[in-house]
Amino acid sequence: MSGLRPAHCAVELAGESVWLLAHKAVYWPARRMLIIADIHFGKAAAFRALGVPVPRGTTTQNLLALDALLASYACEEIVFLGDFLHARAAHAAATVAAMLAWRARHRDVRLTVVRGNHDAHAGDPAAALDIRMVDEPHQVGNLSFCHHPDTVAPGYVLAGHVHPVFHLRADRGGLRLPCFLLGRERAILPAFGAFTGGHALRPAVGERVYVTADAAIFPLPAHS
Repeated sequence: MSGLRPAHCAVELAGESVWLLAHKAVYWPARRMLIIADIHFGKAAAFRALGVPVPRGTTTQNLLALDALLASYACEEIVFLGDFLHARAAHAAATVAAMLAWRARHRDVRLTVVRGNHDAHAGDPAAALDIRMVDEPHQVGNLSFCHHPDTVAPGYVLAGHVHPVFHLRADRGGLRLPCFLLGRERAILPAFGAFTGGHALRPAVGERVYVTADAAIFPLPAHS
């Protein structure tokens, strides 16, 4: 074996070739598009506003993760599959200032947010960020971009909301790894945000699971 760890897995969804990235995003080469679910800007700030002592710096982590993707993949547009903002606390001056500084460095990249349940409570992001806000389903080619996986849509659904993880069991415990869950009519993306947690899923018959760990991505044996 070469020892090289795969940074992406190419899959076909409704006739469209996309890459599942180890960094918990999808890249659509034909559209030069990155697709990201559940970044939850301002979540840590929202917890601190409630008196919960959580680490600072998650907004910076999220923005650096976006920088890394943009440095690695030719990108004309980023589509966020909902929960771009976690709560109204995401409108705090420091959070908005960091996001505006990032946006100033990437003015040539179009940003589209499909509103999720947290966005409905947080409100739309600052107008100066120049983000197009749309409701689900948002159709591009044969793909329907949604937040909720059960949204009725005309195309193959790419969604978030669930924050899927897969529990790899071993004799002495196990690992909970972020994962992509691909079915016949929909794919659920892992949460991209730095402070999001995860929900363990059991794949149904015919669903494919791709786990991410240590900047690598691997398909698991098909569930039957």
